Amino acid sequence: MLEPTILEDEEEHKPIDLSWPDTTRKRIVYVLVAPIVFSLWITLPDCKSPRGRRFFFIAFVGSIIWIALFSYLMVWWASTVSSTMMIPPEVVGLTILAAGTSVPDLITSVIVARKGFGDMAVSSSVGSNIFDVCVGLPVPWLLDALAKTIGQLARNEPINLMPAEVKSEGMACNILCLFLMLMFVIISIACFRWRMNKGLGMAMFVLYFIFLAVALNLEFKTIKCDWL
Repeated sequence: MLEPTILEDEEEHKPIDLSWPDTTRKRIVYVLVAPIVFSLWITLPDCKSPRGRRFFFIAFVGSIIWIALFSYLMVWWASTVSSTMMIPPEVVGLTILAAGTSVPDLITSVIVARKGFGDMAVSSSVGSNIFDVCVGLPVPWLLDALAKTIGQLARNEPINLMPAEVKSEGMACNILCLFLMLMFVIISIACFRWRMNKGLGMAMFVLYFIFLAVALNLEFKTIKCDWL
């Protein structure tokens, strides 16, 4: 039982192969992802190769820079599409952008779940959202405040920082709804005896569409949120 596992791990750690595939389906995927794959292959060292393992830190920092660039482009293109097709930005943010930013979490969760680490797959989905709220949102605001402070000090002006204004209808209710959804997720997993099966998957889909409906109604002021 040990030998196939070792062979599988050795196969997974082979360097990236950019040769032309031999099947039609793989060739279509190859052409579709070629711009991204070739850009990453040129700018980042391949840590799976013996020569590139020493430069793992460069690959890590470069990956973060690429993620920031892709995120900026995704938001820019989504805003352009919403303006062109006259779709409200709230709908784009709660659907297209939310799905796009969750694709990496989906891929990693599927990979670790297939390896038998179900706890890691579930906890990553919760931990990533906590990281977004506690790090992803405040860090840009902190950098903006530091940049304004340095600029005011350079001009010998008194430090006067205005709070960052966030324009969103029903944000307090949305945050409360997120906490409630987290509770329902835990309750749903407990009801299915802490096992990932089709019933739990359907329950998660139902909870997501309920949250989406409530959040959109709050944004469009169909549901009033004056009590928070």
